Amino acid sequence: QVQLIESGGGLVPAGGSLRLSCAASGRTYAMGWFRQAPGKERELVAGITSGGNTNYTESVKGRFTISRDNARSTVYLQMDSLKPEDTAVYYCNVPFTRWGPKWGRGRQVTVSS
Repeated sequence: QVQLIESGGGLVPAGGSLRLSCAASGRTYAMGWFRQAPGKERELVAGITSGGNTNYTESVKGRFTISRDNARSTVYLQMDSLKPEDTAVYYCNVPFTRWGPKWGRGRQVTVSS
């Protein structure tokens, strides 16, 4: 089955930067990052197709950049100009696999004011 290995995130002051990585075993998949803050629903932050097409939720446009390294089957999320409202657990996601959607365990991103 597809296995996801997440890394990165952490604690940073407002205006700072953090980076998330997600490595997926197997083929090149469309992949993305979701986030969920306490008391809120999980939302899509950014996604990237196997061909490199990207999309972002409006609130992070111009601040976050998703990219991929197909040789490593790894997707990155560079997060710049972070705001306290970006604080959440971020989950790597592979929506289309033989076994259905696959989720990472989540990485904490905390932005202090």
